[in-house]
Amino acid sequence: MKAYYVVISKKNYIFATVKKERNIENMKKIIITLLAFFVLTNAHAVLKEKNLEQTLNILRTELTEKHQELNSLAEERKVETQEIINQLKETIKQSNQNALMLYSQNPDYVFDLTYACHEATEQYQDFQRQQLPFRTFLEESDIEIAKYDSLINSLKAMRPDMLNQQAKTDRNVCLTLAINIQNTLINNRMQVADYITFYEMAELRLKNLNDYADKRYNDIQTGIFLNGGENYLVVLSHFKEKSKQVIEIIEDKYSPNGNGSDWDSSVIMQLFLTIAFYVMVAILLNLLVFKLLPKRFHTKEFIKKRTCVNLASTTITFAAILGLLHATLRQNFILMASELLIEYAWLLSVILISLLLRVNGDQIKSAFRIYSPLVFVGFIVIVFRIILIPKELVNLIFPPLLLLCTLWQWLMMHRHHQNVPKSDMFYTYISQGIFILSLVCSWMGYTLLAVQILIWWIMQLTCILTITCISRYLKLYSDKHNYDEKPITQTWLFILTYKVVLPIMGVCSVMLSIYWAADVFNLSDLCWQIFKKNYIDLENLQISILKLSMVTNLFFIFSYASNTILAFMRLHYKTQDPTTAASKEVMGRNVIQVFVWGIWLIMSLSIMHISISWLLAISGGLSTGIGFASKDIIENIYYGASLMAGRIKVGDWIEVDGIRGKVTSISYTSTIIESVYGEVITFQNSQLFAKNYKNLTRNHGYVLAVIPFGVAYGSNINQVTTLVEEAVNSLHLEWMDPEKKVKTVMSGMNESSIDFNLFVWADAVKKSYVISDVLKCIYNTLNENGIEIPFPQRDITIKNIQEINK
Repeated sequence: MKAYYVVISKKNYIFATVKKERNIENMKKIIITLLAFFVLTNAHAVLKEKNLEQTLNILRTELTEKHQELNSLAEERKVETQEIINQLKETIKQSNQNALMLYSQNPDYVFDLTYACHEATEQYQDFQRQQLPFRTFLEESDIEIAKYDSLINSLKAMRPDMLNQQAKTDRNVCLTLAINIQNTLINNRMQVADYITFYEMAELRLKNLNDYADKRYNDIQTGIFLNGGENYLVVLSHFKEKSKQVIEIIEDKYSPNGNGSDWDSSVIMQLFLTIAFYVMVAILLNLLVFKLLPKRFHTKEFIKKRTCVNLASTTITFAAILGLLHATLRQNFILMASELLIEYAWLLSVILISLLLRVNGDQIKSAFRIYSPLVFVGFIVIVFRIILIPKELVNLIFPPLLLLCTLWQWLMMHRHHQNVPKSDMFYTYISQGIFILSLVCSWMGYTLLAVQILIWWIMQLTCILTITCISRYLKLYSDKHNYDEKPITQTWLFILTYKVVLPIMGVCSVMLSIYWAADVFNLSDLCWQIFKKNYIDLENLQISILKLSMVTNLFFIFSYASNTILAFMRLHYKTQDPTTAASKEVMGRNVIQVFVWGIWLIMSLSIMHISISWLLAISGGLSTGIGFASKDIIENIYYGASLMAGRIKVGDWIEVDGIRGKVTSISYTSTIIESVYGEVITFQNSQLFAKNYKNLTRNHGYVLAVIPFGVAYGSNINQVTTLVEEAVNSLHLEWMDPEKKVKTVMSGMNESSIDFNLFVWADAVKKSYVISDVLKCIYNTLNENGIEIPFPQRDITIKNIQEINK
């Protein structure tokens, strides 16, 4: 119907031809041919031509093509029409089958009833998703018919005496073609209109069946979550009567009828035997494979883990066999049973593989035993679901079974807690809590709720162990290939998997496990309603579980995008200029984070239906106060951008207020300096500009150090200058500028010395060391050459007081 609908409803021949093609390569060829045709020839379209005669000629061509097109599709329409009829007949036939199955169910057979409800609702949903566009086709057909009706009237209204002979012929041909096309469209419309009654009958029947299934679903949900059943102590007090009732139910449900039903107990038993046979086949195959393994694989660690390895490989093989059965056999029981058993095989294989990767050979048996109670309960619940066990039987046998499993779980924890990794013990403690909660629910009469809780935790644990297993493998792979030391160009895919895919899997696993638990009772529709329900439903704010998960998942995606972009930017800056990389990175990081997280915020607001106008109204009211309060902040941001643009960079040595230090960080609001004395000092960016900081390494990293010294009067000034300059220049200190020689100048004559200044270009950071080494050199040079270094002297004459008196 889809191809038929598209071809008939399109107005343009070219696009209809392209749509009709089913093969992609043929479509490409047709498009290329048409494009070449349009380029090399004049375009034909019924627009305003140079005269009426030419317009009629072009119209005749188009109507001829349209008429030929409809005729060529006549046979195809017949086939598609028959397909539509067969499809609707099959839908009604299947709805009748589902109706008989649903209306005949015993309300006490909750698994049977949920299965029947699921089949009914699923058929209705599939029908809604695949609706045939009858009404849309009728509306477009009416438009087409009206168009050709107007065209026919226009052609009839033309006076022949105003046309030349060729135009008269074209007009008559156009009129005949238009009438034929209109009649064909009318016939097609009438044919489709006849289908609508049939279609509406199928839709109404499916809707009624779906509405009835929804009512039964509500009854099931009420029985599971609200009303429950009798307290198990009451059941025990009437054990004899309850046992007799259960026996009657079992005989009624599972006694062979010999009616050839796919769900007859004898057929189910045969299928169970078949499944058991394939289990044995999987076991034998894996035993044979392990027996044929070369001896080099038989290490001590492998021998310790052999049982677990054998179980894991057998489970995977069995799941593969079930997958083949599910794909090849069409028997309903096999389809349902194989799906459930594949899920259970996944649980078991995930536990085993996770233990093989995380636990050593001495711990693996203990680790598997602590999971055994949960694995056993999962198998029991799956069996209950496969055989569609009656509710009364579940209420009678499941509470004591849960009690035994709870005690079993506690015993395994008590015996093996010292020989099991902490993470597995943590999961086991949760399992113990789940067992206790389910046990309380079942003994209070909420047995099916207990089943739901257990299935949820089993599936949740499966997801957790799956993610843990993948995470462990990725970590081992990363350590093996030293990904921590490799650039982002080689690790971006690994980081994407490890920091985005795995966290998203963790978030989705919560909903997925709840969905699986609900699907045991075919309550998946209810589950989606719970996920989509807005628990906070305001005009400008809507929050649901699904929306929260979407926002959380987007957080991981945008966090990865931000970090990856920054890593690539950092790598680019370091390659381009390592000295300015840190400063540019700071500025780029702020810009990128604002951009990336701004997009995340906008998307999150949109998902939660937070009105932008509402936020603008609130921000507008606060803008004035915030503006005044943030004046200094804005000023610091402005100066910070100016600093990061290149005035200073991380690693530069600067001096502010007599404090000399190294720049360790620059942000939009402040700059952090580590002083030469080890102090960490933070300056507001505006303070740096106000105090006129000095950049000591901006140009070449050298500063002029003025070193004073003096010699005694009577010394040879030229000799002193020459000796000192040659001695200092010959030092070749690594912290002195090799391109600039030292220079000595006479600075003055004091009371006891002739003073000189020695100009040395020293490394800004090592200036103190340079001054020390130069002073040592000057001192040694002057001493070695007998040049006196004066120091302040005073002559003191001591006279006797008697002499003074004389």
